[in-house]
Amino acid sequence: MNLLDENFPEDQAPLLRSWGIAYRRIGVHVARSGVKDDNVIPLLHRLRQVTLFTQDRGFFQRALCHPAYCIAWLDVRTDDTAQYVRRFLAHPRFGTKALCLGVVARVHHDAVHFWQRRCQGLQRVAWVSR
Repeated sequence: MNLLDENFPEDQAPLLRSWGIAYRRIGVHVARSGVKDDNVIPLLHRLRQVTLFTQDRGFFQRALCHPAYCIAWLDVRTDDTAQYVRRFLAHPRFGTKALCLGVVARVHHDAVHFWQRRCQGLQRVAWVSR
């Protein structure tokens, strides 16, 4: 399941739907509106096999790597968030749940930097040419 944080721009979500990318949104479909960041991680544990897309830098922490979920911090312009969700999900390195789970990523226009469970150090993958 793709889960959008409350800070995901309202005008970007319809783009995801138009591209066939299913999602749920915190505060609308899952949990209550105004859920605190401290309560998001327990929510991810309950949902299982979820990828959280957020613009909150605070979620980019190695300590948050867990086999039940993936966190993708969208470190891009607000107007580009949907485009980078799409690119992240289409990237060969992250294109399946099995490849995503256990990852905490920084999605940026230059590349994706990420931590992964049981791997040392910050990793980097370039965007594939389209």
